Amino acid sequence: MSIIQTTEPGEATGDVAEIYADDERTIGYVPEHTRVMAVNPEAYRAWEQLIRAIASPLGLRRYELVTLAAAQGGHSAHCRLAHGNRMRTLIDEEQLEAIARDYRHADLSAAEVAMMEYAERISTDAPDMTEADAQRLREVGFTDREIVDITLAAAARNYFSRAIQALGVAVDVPPGLSDRLRAALLAPL
Repeated sequence: MSIIQTTEPGEATGDVAEIYADDERTIGYVPEHTRVMAVNPEAYRAWEQLIRAIASPLGLRRYELVTLAAAQGGHSAHCRLAHGNRMRTLIDEEQLEAIARDYRHADLSAAEVAMMEYAERISTDAPDMTEADAQRLREVGFTDREIVDITLAAAARNYFSRAIQALGVAVDVPPGLSDRLRAALLAPL
């Protein structure tokens, strides 16, 4: 249970009700993290807008891979489960399990592995990153714009993960997530 009192979905009004309805429509339920973050609906909407601005140029697959890696580095069960669930529409479950357990050996391209390593490093060792980290991404074909977008996606995931962890948000297991995939998503944490 969160350290914040939230509005029950059936009692929400105004912007909060709209935020809840968006989640009901897109994912079928209102996760605990939405309920907590919607306590400040203006910030929640600004967050959503920021994520759209970051994710759009990356593309959904890259954005979600970066998010999984950043969440792994940040030890965020919340984000690993939520974004692993979102990836089920992009990647078959068998490969998604392999990516979740060890993306370095999951039949991803060299560029995707490098991108995920970079995103994970942002979550674990950002102050010590150097030009060499960006150069590795350039070597596998990323432009400076793409490096900025990958960095923003990983850093944004860290922001959100830290906020929900600090607020004591309960970890939701998305409905329909298999036990095998859940276990794979949580294994590296």
